[in-house]
Amino acid sequence: MAQPSVGRRGVGAAETVAAQRAWWDAEAAGYRREHGAFLGDDRTGSDLVWGPDGLREADAGLLGDLAGRTVLEFGAGAAQCARWVAGRGARVVATDLSLGMLREGAAEAAAAGVPLAQCDARVLPFADRSFDVAFTSYGALPFVADADRVLAEVARVLRPGGRLAASVPHPVRWALPDVPGPEGLTATHSYFDRRAYVEADEHGTVTYAEHHRTVGDWVRLLVGAGFTVRDLVEPEWASGDAVWGGWSRLRGELLPGTLVLVADRPA
Repeated sequence: MAQPSVGRRGVGAAETVAAQRAWWDAEAAGYRREHGAFLGDDRTGSDLVWGPDGLREADAGLLGDLAGRTVLEFGAGAAQCARWVAGRGARVVATDLSLGMLREGAAEAAAAGVPLAQCDARVLPFADRSFDVAFTSYGALPFVADADRVLAEVARVLRPGGRLAASVPHPVRWALPDVPGPEGLTATHSYFDRRAYVEADEHGTVTYAEHHRTVGDWVRLLVGAGFTVRDLVEPEWASGDAVWGGWSRLRGELLPGTLVLVADRPA
């Protein structure tokens, strides 16, 4: 009898999108219960944290002055980050592929005046040059087979001079086991293997997929979409003794866990 499988292999765009929508819909409530406090989400407050390492936008200032700006958060999850941005005086729209994730934050988003839209980040339902800033914290980009399409769409909806900031798992993590202890410090997989991490059920249907790009790949994808790269931020560990999957103080004080891509659409 066939068994569920986990491994590295190629997986297409359509399979990836279907798997991600179903997985995040099913995990939405549990994900918020487990990680909401870290994300600054007490259902009345909010925060914009760029990753498990603990870098926060209030300290980093990667998005620039937000007052009066029109902002898109794609891959927004429950829109905690969008609510934080709205609190800085911006007009914000938050989108996500998963309706379940958006429902988790719908009441708080409405109270903060943040509209939500369910959509595939590869096909954004907005006019050209609609936004001054676009951002995502671990949303969309690691979870699509064709990140070039997402970046092209973001470039399309940004105004000239607009800013993109997007955090992704640091590519060096791909070579290491996804565990927080000492065994997670020994490279066991090739950094250069671009095959996706794929989970499939006993019928072979993909249930989860995460796609890897090297640092150089991300730079080339940004440039290919018409962006000018401004910074590649590798946050130092600032999360104390927190553990989140393979992220931990042990690993975080030795190796970067997050990469924040900062780029501008040329004026």
